[in-house]
Amino acid sequence: MGTAGESGQILTNRNQQSVTACLLLSIFGATCGALSFGYNTGVINAPQSVIEKFINETQMLRTGSWMQDQTISLLLAITVAIFAVGGMLGGFSAGWWANRFGRRGGMLLNNVFGITAALLMGLSKTANSFEMIIIGRLIVGFCCGIFTGLTPMYLSEVAPNRLRGALGTVNQLGVVIGILISQVLGINEAFGNEKYWSLLLGLSGVPCVLMLISLPFCPESPRYLLITKQLEKEARSALERLRGTTDVQDELEEMQNEAKAEQSEAKVSIIGLLKTTHLRWPLAIAVVMQLSQQLSGINAVFYYSTTIFGNAGLAQSVAAYSSIGVGSVMVVMTLITIPLMDRAGRRTLHLLGLGGMFVFCVLLTLSLCLTFLVPWFKYTTVVCALLYVVFFALGPGSIPWMITAELFSQGPRPAAMSIAVLVNWSCNFLVGLLFPVMLSGLGDYCFIPFIVLLALFWLFTYFKVPETKNKSFEEISNIFRKGSTSKSNEVMPAVVYSDGTAIVEENDLADKL
Repeated sequence: MGTAGESGQILTNRNQQSVTACLLLSIFGATCGALSFGYNTGVINAPQSVIEKFINETQMLRTGSWMQDQTISLLLAITVAIFAVGGMLGGFSAGWWANRFGRRGGMLLNNVFGITAALLMGLSKTANSFEMIIIGRLIVGFCCGIFTGLTPMYLSEVAPNRLRGALGTVNQLGVVIGILISQVLGINEAFGNEKYWSLLLGLSGVPCVLMLISLPFCPESPRYLLITKQLEKEARSALERLRGTTDVQDELEEMQNEAKAEQSEAKVSIIGLLKTTHLRWPLAIAVVMQLSQQLSGINAVFYYSTTIFGNAGLAQSVAAYSSIGVGSVMVVMTLITIPLMDRAGRRTLHLLGLGGMFVFCVLLTLSLCLTFLVPWFKYTTVVCALLYVVFFALGPGSIPWMITAELFSQGPRPAAMSIAVLVNWSCNFLVGLLFPVMLSGLGDYCFIPFIVLLALFWLFTYFKVPETKNKSFEEISNIFRKGSTSKSNEVMPAVVYSDGTAIVEENDLADKL
């Protein structure tokens, strides 16, 4: 029997695979789904006033009378928020979709919805139908809901352990690049004007086209092929393409060990996930992590930054360019975070991100409140918003998606992702729908609820969230197995490394983690 040190060396050697062209293409193809999500999140921000005018003019053309301002505001709020309704439906379906069509196959099929939605929104002006925008936003929301479940799942399953954190951040990089592109194209001088706004919405189909071009040349997730479909030959072939070598036996054996562990358990559905004792706590962590992302107030900035900056006293054109600054900062900070993810760790970065957001959310509120006394404070509003976004990108932007995929083994992962995505999109919907009401009712104090929530999320992360950096899926799973079985005095099996030679007792594993 080998020693734990020898097995650790085996794991180290196993993770030294180079980044291959096939892996890079797989990353690019999958990240197009994140790009679509980001673009459709930000695209509705800048042209809101133009869309409101289109709604009113359409009503006049149909009925001969103008629409009341309250009705226009309600229709715009529905147009913004219906995207998240579709996301909830798509996100809840993501687990079933991933198991039914595969990770890669599911993403490819999902592009049908994205392209259909792009056509509806792009032709809405020609058809004089604001209803086509709303229906298109619902369908593209469903499409993005599927992507938010499948993209991080695929990336985590094709990545070597040493790159899993970095690739989890690449998912967020795709989101923020999509947001930035939508903000740049949404300025009045580009497509955010009365002539081209419908084309701006229709361009949401471009990431889907890019995915259809690139992803067919990429392999299916090896873990899905081996563990879910029991196709060992195909899984080996996929691994060899991704790693650029035929020496994939160690990684294949790790998957086989995970498959054997899964066979001893009943297939995990969403109901089964809720009923399984040792899965409840990681599920609770996954849910709270999603809440910490969406209820941090970040979507209030993404959806309504132009309005917020305008209310602070900035000219409309300056407010629009300030929103581009928000998107640019997100991209730069996400790039900086990629090498940090597997060095500093998920928990540390999430705590730092939430803490920084709390501080600058307080300062943003003070700046908004004091602008009438000190006019130049309107510029500090922009600075505080930018720094607020910096800390979001540092942790809460990418870690909730990444850690949700890491907390669960292959069997319960799709069900867990479905629940997490549903929670995420539900909060997305609530923020998109209710923030205009908060902005109207609370005025300059509209960020105070987010300040309170950020403090609570920081405390939860500090006391309850484990570090998952450089841990295998099986090691992470055993953290929670140990906690649940120790209460019932059950004996858990030891952890077997991928070579099958080194065994670590659970109490030793707990010390390591």
